[in-house]
Amino acid sequence: GLLPCITTDADSGDVLMLGWMNEAALRLTIETGEAHYFSRARQVLWHKGATSGLVQKVVEARIDDDQDAVWLKVAVAGSGASCHVGYMSCFYRAVPTAEHAGQPLQFVESDKTFDPMEVYGDVPNPTQL
Repeated sequence: GLLPCITTDADSGDVLMLGWMNEAALRLTIETGEAHYFSRARQVLWHKGATSGLVQKVVEARIDDDQDAVWLKVAVAGSGASCHVGYMSCFYRAVPTAEHAGQPLQFVESDKTFDPMEVYGDVPNPTQL
């Protein structure tokens, strides 16, 4: 099966992304000290940063009490971005709640650290901007 993996910046503690790991991704992450995930969209093993150069070096890896979720604390190479659309975090938008519910998503990161078209070219992007 797949395990959810929360990835945070080792220095700031900011949440960078939620990825998924199969057995091979978890094993490679442990063996290499670099984050590997399983892409549900592409159905392939994925070495984070292999294309962009923004490799996630694992500083610490933890597993939860049920051993069904992983938490990686990482140092990201290059610009430090972890989101494939160019932001530091995949959680770059805030969802308005309570009295603000129904309002548009709010961008909490305003500047991209790289241009995804320059890095990934025509590779299909499932992200809903």
